[in-house]
Amino acid sequence: MSDPHRHHHHEHARDEHAHHEHHEHPHPDRTPGHRSPAGRWHRLAHRLTPHSHESADKLDPALESSARGLRALWVSLAVLGATAVAQAAVVVVSGSVALLGDTVHNTADALTAVPLGIAFVLGRRAATRRFTYGYGRAEDLAGIVIVLTITASAVLAAWTAVDRLLDPRPVAHLPAVAVAALVGFAGNEWVARHRIRVGREIGSAALVADGLHARTDGYTSLAVLLGAGGAALGWQLADPVVGLAITAAIVLVLRDAAREVFRRLMDAVDPALVDRAEHVLGEIPGVRGVGELRLRWIGHRLRAEVALVVDGEATVRQAHRIAVEAEHALLHAVPRLTAALVHADPAPSPGEADPHLGLAHHATA
Repeated sequence: MSDPHRHHHHEHARDEHAHHEHHEHPHPDRTPGHRSPAGRWHRLAHRLTPHSHESADKLDPALESSARGLRALWVSLAVLGATAVAQAAVVVVSGSVALLGDTVHNTADALTAVPLGIAFVLGRRAATRRFTYGYGRAEDLAGIVIVLTITASAVLAAWTAVDRLLDPRPVAHLPAVAVAALVGFAGNEWVARHRIRVGREIGSAALVADGLHARTDGYTSLAVLLGAGGAALGWQLADPVVGLAITAAIVLVLRDAAREVFRRLMDAVDPALVDRAEHVLGEIPGVRGVGELRLRWIGHRLRAEVALVVDGEATVRQAHRIAVEAEHALLHAVPRLTAALVHADPAPSPGEADPHLGLAHHATA
């Protein structure tokens, strides 16, 4: 039997866990005891398939997530690039300052793919002795750049609108300007939906923020369209008035994007994930209680730290088995979780002193 005051630490990186594909489609509401035929076949295949803990034999869903993010960036860069080129051609023949501003917005939006792409590439690098958690935080830095870019877009849109109010100017080739504005809106909205969808699927707050940025540029394109319509009706102030309204819309989108990035920087997670993790851990045989549980994002990957209460008379091997089962259960239950640190505490005996008293003088408020 082991000393009841001994603790067990178990951490095993799961960035390449062979079962991780289930994390994208968890089933927290499945009734216990309900076993579908597909589920039985899957569990049978799961048991019969050889499992190796060698890196060469593992799948790497974390790297696949980065690859999906990079593909989304390349596709959106191509779409926005083509949109900007088409709009630039109309700017040359129409002289529309509003459309020129929209073209600049679209070009800037396309270029935000560069820092985010660099972040995805950096995030795929292995951890080092200096960067022991890897380079996933580069995504958060890219998110800050994107938020600053959205802020600059809002300032530029407001400045352009005020300048147009003070100095109204006629716009030539209004039908071409209207078509170019529609092209800009369609391209940006498609890119926005694509980035946001992929960003939420892989857990990248920066990619979601970049999608919201594309949506702001779509609003700017709508402003150009409405301004052109007003100018066609003889109201030259239509363009700047709508531009101010769209500036307000961009500020609202900026708020959402900043909130996404700020929460990620502050290690915020969905409380429902914490509830799910606690529920799963509480059902593991041998676990008498769940102590401190923490989840944090590193790029688009989650890490967990948890303290479990186990039988104080359990051997080290028994505690290790419980810790492995706990980690395995978490990897299946929590989407995008790639690593877990499990700490086993012995259940206190009557009259026994808290084994953590020796650490009390290190505690901070």
